[in-house]
Amino acid sequence: MSLSLILPMSAFALVASISPGPVNIVGLSSGARYPLSKGLVFITGATLGFVILFLAIGYGLSALLVTFPNFEKWLTWAGIVFLLYLSYRLARDDGEINAEAIVEVPGFFTGFLMQWLNPKAWIASAASIGAYTNNGELTQVLLFAGLYLPICWLSLSCWVYAGAFMRQKVQQPKTLRAINRVLAVLLAGSCVLLVIG
Repeated sequence: MSLSLILPMSAFALVASISPGPVNIVGLSSGARYPLSKGLVFITGATLGFVILFLAIGYGLSALLVTFPNFEKWLTWAGIVFLLYLSYRLARDDGEINAEAIVEVPGFFTGFLMQWLNPKAWIASAASIGAYTNNGELTQVLLFAGLYLPICWLSLSCWVYAGAFMRQKVQQPKTLRAINRVLAVLLAGSCVLLVIG
């Protein structure tokens, strides 16, 4: 494969992965709230969830969006309910770190599920496969997924590390509570983008 294909694919993967969105906000919150390893487990789930979704769409799952026009609407509302649930949990967080809170941290499955309930992930995957591959050619889809895997994981990791940096600088539960509420509002606000997008 030539650099003329790899570089644009990599650039797209970087922009799509590092730009703010629900997964990034939860990653930032996890880094600010929980041990670093917990946030990395969450983003590993999100990364693998996206790459598997990407491959599934590359192999024809995108036909669901065409065959069942209501599928996208259902997916949007399922995603909104899930994001509002996560927003609620963030808003109710008391800023104290204890064993019970660490058990409730968004984990691998939460990250994985977030991608499959995110209509933007479906549409972005279908659009990028259409734009950067020749009619979903197998080798090119695999290459794109292979590029997405490390780029997405490293991009999301930056958000977790940013959260961990915030936690080091801000140790007081009252401040962490305020940060969590701001992140909860941002996460809930991303639901508006799903509705109008």
